[in-house]
Amino acid sequence: MEQNKLALIGSGATAIYLLKHIEDNLTVLRNHIHSITIFEKGGYMGTGMPYSPETTDVYNLANISSEEIPELPKSLGDWLREQDESFLSKLNVIEFPIDDSEVYSRLALGFYLQQQYQTLVHKLESAGIPVVQMIGVEVQDIEVVRDSKDVLLKCDNEIRYTFSKVVIATGHAWKEEDRPKNGYYGSPWPIQKIVPEVGEMYNFAIGTLGASLSAFDVVTSLAHRHGTFKKMKGKLQFELNSEAPNFKVVMHSAEGWLPHLQYEQEEPMRKIYRHTDRIEMLSILDTNGFLRIDTFFDTVCRNALIEAFEKDGLEKMASALKKNTFKFGDFVHMMTNDHEYSDSFEGMKKEMVTARDSVLYKRPIHWKETLDDLMYCLNFHAELLTAEDYLFFKKEVMSFLMNVIAALPLSSADILLALHDAGCIELMSGRVEVQEDASDEGKTAIKVDAKDGSSKIVQYTMFINCAGQKNMQLDDFPFVSLVRSGNLRKARAKIMEEKSLQKLQEILGDDAIFKDEKQNYMYTGGIDVDASYRIIGKDGTPNDTIMDITFTHTSGIRPYSYGLQACSATSKILVESWVLAAEEKTSFVADIENMTELFDDNEL
Repeated sequence: MEQNKLALIGSGATAIYLLKHIEDNLTVLRNHIHSITIFEKGGYMGTGMPYSPETTDVYNLANISSEEIPELPKSLGDWLREQDESFLSKLNVIEFPIDDSEVYSRLALGFYLQQQYQTLVHKLESAGIPVVQMIGVEVQDIEVVRDSKDVLLKCDNEIRYTFSKVVIATGHAWKEEDRPKNGYYGSPWPIQKIVPEVGEMYNFAIGTLGASLSAFDVVTSLAHRHGTFKKMKGKLQFELNSEAPNFKVVMHSAEGWLPHLQYEQEEPMRKIYRHTDRIEMLSILDTNGFLRIDTFFDTVCRNALIEAFEKDGLEKMASALKKNTFKFGDFVHMMTNDHEYSDSFEGMKKEMVTARDSVLYKRPIHWKETLDDLMYCLNFHAELLTAEDYLFFKKEVMSFLMNVIAALPLSSADILLALHDAGCIELMSGRVEVQEDASDEGKTAIKVDAKDGSSKIVQYTMFINCAGQKNMQLDDFPFVSLVRSGNLRKARAKIMEEKSLQKLQEILGDDAIFKDEKQNYMYTGGIDVDASYRIIGKDGTPNDTIMDITFTHTSGIRPYSYGLQACSATSKILVESWVLAAEEKTSFVADIENMTELFDDNEL
């Protein structure tokens, strides 16, 4: 690994952790990194889109506490305790003393991350690595220079920059266009676009597609501008402004679910091999080198979940898992039914008792924590799944998993329940399809298909898509020259059985199935990268000069990479692969043997 002029596209959380892990390994990397240039298209370096004043709102809460944030120069809790209370009040941090297990506003987290970013930049420069910060400069295209190892970045300032190594860490990107004339918004971001002007209110029902954390950001931003929250006898209540008597938010959820609630954890940091080790993982691969999902469930998950349920006193679940005939799909079905209520808000009230008890008295809910660790482990081996198993994981497991693990902070749940008691929020189940041709002027029409087979058309003056980012298609990759030149290819999973081919085509459509070198594949979404995040070209060769650690680009390979812990783990994997390449003076081989050793050695 020679001295590299390194370019980092993006300055959000993943980029911050990349800088942190470079700084941790300066003993080796100091002589291999000539300089670092960081490109940030926004107006704030080091905050990241979810936490930037350009995109979020003072009322939007983060869903991660200080004790869950991977190590940075200073913890969130310590940073908050150092700030002036008048400054914190502007960030909606108004309860003291600061608690390391509490969640605070997204803005507070953004300013904290920015300070850590600045500290790391200073440390790197003090160690002799120049850091150039290109704020407000958007990289529009990337080209691999022919017959050279150089990479060319084309930017919106009409200047071209040449680097020897490029890391893409662009984070979230919302591509669907808004149609404000019809009151339709392809995403809630930036949140300012859906907030009424000062002195104005929305005297009508507002629809959201989704009942996830993004939908709750919409709810909190709008509710605080249409009424007042007060605590009466220890319970939060909402009083609607009399000037907007028809204000209401209607959240549309296919299954009619609200997320599980925040819970106490015994080990807040996820670990790939908490319930297994690399030797066992290697031993359960089949003769073709695949990790079959039922084998993973039986060997790694079953006993860990039994132990967790027994710790939680949930003997019914533990007993079911002790039956060898009880498989992964049965587990998902059982746990889904346990969380399914005829009235989701009443279900939330019921779960609130357990969740508050867990957090207040530091009583972990072991099964949720264990499940998160197990799926985190599976995520970092997902390239070993067959197409059949990958589809099961995405279709059956992920929707249930995100509902459980993307835990709603208790303070957010209090707001939801107060709004529900005031008649200002409701949840409508059924699959939603936007009806562009059926919309009246100034409105958006949606078709709602209920579970009982019935359907209806609903019109909204404002409708906001909060369903999150879909898997990026290769044609949507932001740096088109890499696609056109063949330096990228589709992420994929092998279809093992010929009889699966027709079924997969029926479920996914012909576009999701393709053949390469006489092998049938399922397109898993996004771009193909190897396990150390080097992009892979059409010829199947990893590119040593361009890495992509953007989750929305690599979700086809790493489908369960969410939150700051995944930001840290992903960037650490990349940096450790550089360290090994530098020490061995050769290109790193990201095969299963080396990767499991890397995970194990670094306690990821």
